[in-house]
Amino acid sequence: PRSTLFPYTTLFRSPVPVGPGKFPIGYQGYHTYAELTSELDALAAAHPNQVAVSSYGKSAQGRPLLLVKISDDVRTDKHEPEVLFSCAQHAREHLTVEMCLHIVKRLAQGYGTDPTITRLVRSREVWVAPMLNPDGAEYDISTGLFALWRKNRQPTPGSTDVGTDTNRNWGDEWACCGGSSANPGSDSYHGNAPFSAPETAQLRDWVNSRVIGGVEQITAHIDFHTFSELVLWPYGFTTDDTGPGLNASDAGAFRKLGEAMAASNGYTPEQSSHLYITDGSIGDWMWAQHHIWSYTMEMYPTSLTQGGFYPPANVIERETTRNDAAVDLLLNYADCVPRVTAAQLAAPVVTSDPDE
Repeated sequence: PRSTLFPYTTLFRSPVPVGPGKFPIGYQGYHTYAELTSELDALAAAHPNQVAVSSYGKSAQGRPLLLVKISDDVRTDKHEPEVLFSCAQHAREHLTVEMCLHIVKRLAQGYGTDPTITRLVRSREVWVAPMLNPDGAEYDISTGLFALWRKNRQPTPGSTDVGTDTNRNWGDEWACCGGSSANPGSDSYHGNAPFSAPETAQLRDWVNSRVIGGVEQITAHIDFHTFSELVLWPYGFTTDDTGPGLNASDAGAFRKLGEAMAASNGYTPEQSSHLYITDGSIGDWMWAQHHIWSYTMEMYPTSLTQGGFYPPANVIERETTRNDAAVDLLLNYADCVPRVTAAQLAAPVVTSDPDE
């Protein structure tokens, strides 16, 4: 369901536009790139010791790729486990931008007042990349209506088609296994080479830069997507539970923490390839290259009738706070994810409202 185009107009009344480059009526709680940048800058100004905003490069159209650091002493590079949260690789998945913004706000505003948040921020360095594909996200709302756009906005050499699926452009098992397309017109076009999209290449370079003294500082990662309400883990390119660099013990730890996070938010946990095969994905690369415990979370909803890629803005607060416990679990185990296999986890199961 995540990559299927569908006629929204057959399911819903057409949204009412406000103006070019803005979200339609009913969706105005979502943030444009400019609004996101402004809000992050305001959070950094209000919490200068805990929040710093920078970028790790520029998009195909020249937009800074935003990066937020959250720590108890944000100007110091500490010897603490680092956790990365990333959002909006796919342009039309605007709810994920709100998820990443919510993480920044919750950690910044809760530091010093909420004991759990204070403990986590004092013991971890948190990085948030809230809009990995800003060109595509802006294009998706450029007319004031939704374009159902998924890819970036990079021209394709030798073709009139535009855009690469950034989550099929990562270097691990790129284009290997039928989990992406060589057709530039496809929504899952993998690009003409691994890391041919500047957005993926520059995030790769930044993650590689966190190798200090031969050790990757980033230990855990969630890449947020919509939709289907799933917690997924590597590998995506093979249906085998194990693979190169991923043994049975690793697979067991991935599953145990994935199931714990799913128990906290009511999502369905499974290995990524058990949904369908993907190749060149961020999660597979993170693990294969650096042994980062990388998860994909597919957020609300579960169906097209609940909004598909475009749920209304009135669900943002509910569906972002729904993942607070899962985020905290990842942060908690980021020092040593395999210790989750010895833990007795009893997170409450949260289910969706059957009347939704």
